[in-house]
Amino acid sequence: MVLLAVVFVAGLWAGVQNALAGGGSFVTLPALILAGQTPLAANITSTVALFPGQVTSGLAGRKLVSGLEGLPFRVLFAISIIGGALGGLLLLNTPERVFAELVPWLVLFATAVFTWGSFFRKKGVEPTHIGPIPAAFAQFCIAIYGGYFGGGIGILMMAALTLAGMGTRNAGATKNVLAGVMNASAVALFVTSPQVDWRLAVSLGIGAIIGGLLGAWALHRVNETLLRIAIVCIGLALTVALFVKPV
Repeated sequence: MVLLAVVFVAGLWAGVQNALAGGGSFVTLPALILAGQTPLAANITSTVALFPGQVTSGLAGRKLVSGLEGLPFRVLFAISIIGGALGGLLLLNTPERVFAELVPWLVLFATAVFTWGSFFRKKGVEPTHIGPIPAAFAQFCIAIYGGYFGGGIGILMMAALTLAGMGTRNAGATKNVLAGVMNASAVALFVTSPQVDWRLAVSLGIGAIIGGLLGAWALHRVNETLLRIAIVCIGLALTVALFVKPV
């Protein structure tokens, strides 16, 4: 019961964090490992448990969802489904030992991407737009990564979509839907996996849904810069801990 309570609080925190700035997987992954799951099982369980919150976020901003010139939304949708499924299959066929060795590097990569997107990416500067083919390829790679691990996919998609010429508000809403789409492919594969601990998944999922609602309410009441700093600190602390003592 204590572990379920810890996982619930982690889900609550992750839900708020995802609604406000992203990076909730930095909280759920160590919480599930603490609850006794292997890194591989923790990643699978976290993906399944957080999926309903992603669906909610996508539906909330659906009016702002759009495609790109030469790359309509339905194509982005299809690319995300296929890439997410490939990433999920890759994860299910990754040996436990290999994934455990990859986790510190994946968390470090996701933390670096989140840090760059939050603090170093130039704001208000019109970028040189990439074409539809490079944008489609970037989304496909992000979708594979999202189905496999997922940490930092929001920042990756925001960077790719805005670089392709999409407005920031539209990119934010579009990436929420696409994140849910690519994870839907992975979740469809994961729900039958013996790696999912459904007690932990339900506890985490309920916490994440409640946290998402709280995050929506607090969206204009919390200092986002401080929150992003906290997320980066969590990611760095987790990275150091995983390198010092691999799970």
